[in-house]
Amino acid sequence: MKLAPGCYECLRRLIHQAAELATYDVSLKQRAINKAMKLLDDEFSCSQLSIVIATKIHKIVREMTHNPDPYRAMKKREMTLARESYPQLRPRYKDTLQGCLKLAAAANAIDFFREPDSIKEDIRKPVSFAVDDSEQFEAKLKNAGKVLYLADNAGELCFDLPLVKWMQQFAQVIYVVKPSPVQDDLTLEDVRRSGLQGEFGKVISTGIASPGIVFSLASAQFQREFESADLIFAKGMGHYEALSEFLPEERFFYCLKSKCQPVADSLRVPINSYLAMLQ
Repeated sequence: MKLAPGCYECLRRLIHQAAELATYDVSLKQRAINKAMKLLDDEFSCSQLSIVIATKIHKIVREMTHNPDPYRAMKKREMTLARESYPQLRPRYKDTLQGCLKLAAAANAIDFFREPDSIKEDIRKPVSFAVDDSEQFEAKLKNAGKVLYLADNAGELCFDLPLVKWMQQFAQVIYVVKPSPVQDDLTLEDVRRSGLQGEFGKVISTGIASPGIVFSLASAQFQREFESADLIFAKGMGHYEALSEFLPEERFFYCLKSKCQPVADSLRVPINSYLAMLQ
């Protein structure tokens, strides 16, 4: 998915948020903002992907502020919120593909631009899919050998697990996270610290600290697994933005909440809709 005009303001907000989280040093913060804004102004184009620019923005902020993980505290809050919410929400969703999908999708309400109380309220609302291709996905899953599960926010970890286990009845599921911190995305270290790594089975990283996936920078291991997977299960908007650039081949299955207007427009659904979509 290419940039839309409305993406500029979102990327500008990202610059200021990342710099604000990265340092208390006002001068250092402003220098990081100035350099990142120059990048944004130089590279913003309707032929560019937002995740490519966002990756460069985060690299600038990390390097200029000497902070490798500006979103650490935010991720910790999100993971605590998820752990507290999960026991109350799990019984509401059946142990079926549809139930596990809705449980996993509920946690995609987590958004680093929103306050925790607002996220907590949304995550507890019943999930209804504006697009629901779960039956087609289930049919494909039962004939699949390998599924690549592209994880999103750190707080979604425990909500993903029932779905991963359900899929493991039929195929090998490889859980894919980021190698190192970027935004509030789930990393290898987050999975290790959670104590759930053994529950997920095989866990690998994309090899690049980017929102979504910048395929030109991804590791050789990830690219091999991506090419050989029968199905790609993609959580969140960043992965949709990356994978929607590929030709539809009914191999990509998106599970997400459309949190911004450009993504909602691309998906042809109202903003804040949940989707379980095969493409």
